[in-house]
Amino acid sequence: MFTLISTTNTLSQKFPRLDVSPLDAAFYPSHRKDSNKFVKVIYGRPQLKGRELSTLATVSDKGVWRTGANEAPEITFFKDALFAGKMVKAGTYTLFTIPAEKEWTLILSSVRNVWGHYTYDKKDDVLRVKGKVTESEKSIESFSITFNKNEDEFINMYLGWGNTIVSVSLKEVVEKN
Repeated sequence: MFTLISTTNTLSQKFPRLDVSPLDAAFYPSHRKDSNKFVKVIYGRPQLKGRELSTLATVSDKGVWRTGANEAPEITFFKDALFAGKMVKAGTYTLFTIPAEKEWTLILSSVRNVWGHYTYDKKDDVLRVKGKVTESEKSIESFSITFNKNEDEFINMYLGWGNTIVSVSLKEVVEKN
């Protein structure tokens, strides 16, 4: 005689829905297998969804934009760097911006792990630099950050959304012996 006994344990685990502005990471060098990174940004990627950039990338009551969606982005420099010509020590910073028509102000803040811009305070600024604004030929639906190296050995960080592209230069600081 054969008896089959079956038990089923079911777990009723609830998983959150997919975030409408998912987190992403941009880094340089961009080769995923290259462990010798120079810079990495983790940021939320909101979409236009038929809306105008001017209504989304707006300065808050704190005077800054969170630069994306949800948590304010964190930028990590794995080596000392020049950020638009200004010295920044290796480390992780929060990236805020002040959008404007011709140039944006990019701010590195010492406060980390923050939601949006709500706890922003100018006293925590490590430095402020200007980013050049250019126009994209094609509209960029999702807020995006990318890096590339140009011919003069500088790395450009680009923030793109809608028809706006903001660029700022980066360069590794090499100690001379």
